[in-house]
Amino acid sequence: MGISLNLLGLLSICSLSLSQGKGVYISSFSHCKTQHEVDVDFPGTDITSVYSPDADHCQQLCTQHPPCLFFTFIRDGWTRDNRHFYCYLKSTTTGEPRVRTPLLGVTSGYSLKPCSPDLKPCLSQVYQNVNLLGVGFRTLFTADCEECQRACTQDSGCQFFTFANENTEMESIRFKCHLKFSWTIPRPSVRALLNVVSGFSLKIQMGQQSDTGKKNKLFPRTDIPGGDIMMLPDASPQHCQALCSAHPLCTFFSFVSNGFSCQLKSDPNYLVIRDNDGITSGLPAHFCQLDNNWVKLAHEDVDFGGSDIRYVLLDDADTCQRTCTEDALCQFYSYVTAKFADPAYRRHCYLKRSITMPAPLHVARLANVVSGFTLRNCVSAPSHV
Repeated sequence: MGISLNLLGLLSICSLSLSQGKGVYISSFSHCKTQHEVDVDFPGTDITSVYSPDADHCQQLCTQHPPCLFFTFIRDGWTRDNRHFYCYLKSTTTGEPRVRTPLLGVTSGYSLKPCSPDLKPCLSQVYQNVNLLGVGFRTLFTADCEECQRACTQDSGCQFFTFANENTEMESIRFKCHLKFSWTIPRPSVRALLNVVSGFSLKIQMGQQSDTGKKNKLFPRTDIPGGDIMMLPDASPQHCQALCSAHPLCTFFSFVSNGFSCQLKSDPNYLVIRDNDGITSGLPAHFCQLDNNWVKLAHEDVDFGGSDIRYVLLDDADTCQRTCTEDALCQFYSYVTAKFADPAYRRHCYLKRSITMPAPLHVARLANVVSGFTLRNCVSAPSHV
């Protein structure tokens, strides 16, 4: 089933966006297959591996991962080695696994890309004695896991949770609810590349509060030193502000233009401003409507590398952006202009995406805890968890 790779592999499958393939989800072998194959392995052809609590979640990850066409998930009952909750994402040029092998303890299936999938799936299942590990940002005490899940659902930064029940061995953490974060905003890799134009789908929306009378605060030619919690590739201070607004621990940020670097920072007590050309700093939009103009920006001589779904031949970057916006899977794009050095890539519009559904960094067994996901994407919350 291949070597386990870091989750960061999801965000940048290859360093060069100018791939030769036209993408796989639109090709002639794309048929909607929703059913799982229990105790069947699709060996080999791994792209990467990530963690999932069950086969349904693994299938959703495969659906959002650009080249993934099918998967094999190692269930909790697997006994051959200590691998559990591994989700192997796979692909072939035919769209079908090369081999199917009976194997106890695994479940295999297919990407839902050909099925017009819901890209914000409702993940209502909860998991007994399973810990979903991620960026923990808040803890509170709740009477039961249902109340913990409600707390996660009501907190815009929470994507999943773990609740320690009354039987937890350590008395001091009984009834403790841990709220955890994962990214829901596209985060392409960014680099300078002459005669390439990149940008985002216009359908991307940020779910912030509705007070539109507030203005988003940016400080041009200004650095806010210290407090760094994360550095991400980025193309604009506006998108950097969107990332800071989405991260529950971010209190301010600095965007370094010549390095395409978004520095998320956290210090609830101090904010010190320093003059610095080439850096734009700012504050997150916690209680006001976030300015979504960053999705309209076209970044000239900038490439959003990797994460390709497919490409099409088009005459200009505006048409490329419209094509991305009209494609349900596309989140961002790169367009190679007619002036690009290599004529083989000219007029290519590369449609791209990254995983933005709740995705734990790790999944592990842990006695007397219950874990699950936010219900914000569910039409109606289930009456019983």
